Amino acid sequence: MDRLRYLLVLAACLAVTLPLEAGLGARVYRRPRRLLTTLAPVVALFVLWDLAATARGHWWFSPRFTTGATLLGLPVEEWLFFLVVPLCALLTFEVLGRGPAALGPAATPAPIRAAQPDKTGGRRG
Repeated sequence: MDRLRYLLVLAACLAVTLPLEAGLGARVYRRPRRLLTTLAPVVALFVLWDLAATARGHWWFSPRFTTGATLLGLPVEEWLFFLVVPLCALLTFEVLGRGPAALGPAATPAPIRAAQPDKTGGRRG
């Protein structure tokens, strides 16, 4: 089970943020071209960073927590990490960036009414 731990954490991240697309209308998956242009530079930068860091011995990946499958010397889980984490962040940003109204009526604060003068000239509120 340890060998699947990295994949399970990534799957949990996707599962937790999936309702943001399905229920709260993040519309990230519905715009694949925009998603690709957003993720491509992030993936490229961090893959290069990881390749350089592992080549220099700054860090490594435990075979205990990865499946052993690699691509260009990096575990497949690491490649997925560079897709999943920015995707989850993007889903969260798309929903929360629209403010409390995106979370539904219960999360939207009630407007504050201005005090109105009463018939005697005083204020009531």
